[in-house]
Amino acid sequence: MDGPGAARAWETGQAMTSLPMIPVDPDAAAARRASLPPRHLADLDLAGRQALLAEIGEPAFRARQISTHYFGRLVRDPALMTDLPAAARERLTGTLLPRLLNPVRELACDDGATRKALWRLHDGSLVESVLMGYQDRVTVCISSQAGCGMACPFCATGQAGLTRNLSTAEIVDQAVYLAGVAASGVVAGSPARLSHVVFMGMGEPLANYSRVVAAIRRLTAPAPEGLGLSQRHITVSTVGLVPAIRRLASEDLSVTLALSLHAPDDELRDELVPVNQRWKVAEVLDAAWDYAARTGRRVSIEYAMIRDVNDQPWRADLLGRLLAGRLAHVNLIPLNPTPGSRWDASPKPVEREFVRRLRAAGVSTTVRDTRGREIDGACGQLAAAEGEKDGATA
Repeated sequence: MDGPGAARAWETGQAMTSLPMIPVDPDAAAARRASLPPRHLADLDLAGRQALLAEIGEPAFRARQISTHYFGRLVRDPALMTDLPAAARERLTGTLLPRLLNPVRELACDDGATRKALWRLHDGSLVESVLMGYQDRVTVCISSQAGCGMACPFCATGQAGLTRNLSTAEIVDQAVYLAGVAASGVVAGSPARLSHVVFMGMGEPLANYSRVVAAIRRLTAPAPEGLGLSQRHITVSTVGLVPAIRRLASEDLSVTLALSLHAPDDELRDELVPVNQRWKVAEVLDAAWDYAARTGRRVSIEYAMIRDVNDQPWRADLLGRLLAGRLAHVNLIPLNPTPGSRWDASPKPVEREFVRRLRAAGVSTTVRDTRGREIDGACGQLAAAEGEKDGATA
């Protein structure tokens, strides 16, 4: 990431039932849909929070106090909210701050600069988020869905299938929690304030469109309405849901669009990114260029380098021709193989030649920093391992 399970073509209403989506247990999916997550202050604007407290007979100003704790001070523990009356503290926080994320595992590597969290949600669904500390910034990568219905064969999340969309608050709460981790000072050598959020975790963000856009607005609204991040420091990834890209361009947001392209030709992209069977490369890029023109934001072209699959010199040349002169930047991603997968990362000499050819075509290109390999860093790996463990102990 409203979701890929529904597989809606946003503006046409045409169902994408021909795509090879990964099946899920329909009974389990129906049960999860019936069990919605608790309503949380991050699901609501400030006026909505005030109205909710009014329903239980509490004064409206308490909503601002609790929101200031959550978004402004990154405090979740009711015992620390001493400006709330002790007798009503649990009821107030229970109404606006129910627990959404239950930590299952938290792992660190890169001398603590990369920290991955696996969460169990209220219905047992598993999602992941990652904090990455750099010298000049702290970035968190968050999930928008539990699982994913896009079925990209080299992706652990795509192979797990879609469980459900996350609520707005379940999305936001990942960022707020990890902002608190950064603020604690445990990420040595990095700022103590979260500055960037990327929607590149589990799920297809634009398949959970309304909740992702609401989450962006909450993350970028000033405290106590929201977390106060810059829209220009938010990146939304998509495999190429064309109507949703066009819809996002009309939202008056300054977020970066990251297009997971992975192949410049339809024949290969049909296999690597099955949604390409619905919207071909030319149509996807056309929507991306319209987004760039309307927002003034450079599009990030995400391209996983897969050995002997999409890393041939001629594909680099074709990609260069498609992108030359466009407001775009290529982010090459050394594949982090999943256990037992037939897919592997391209050798470094092949990767360097790919970069050379793109730059020779005048296309800005970088190679993504490989973080988190020791902690199942590829999206979905940690959840898949935990799911296997759950299955073994059931």
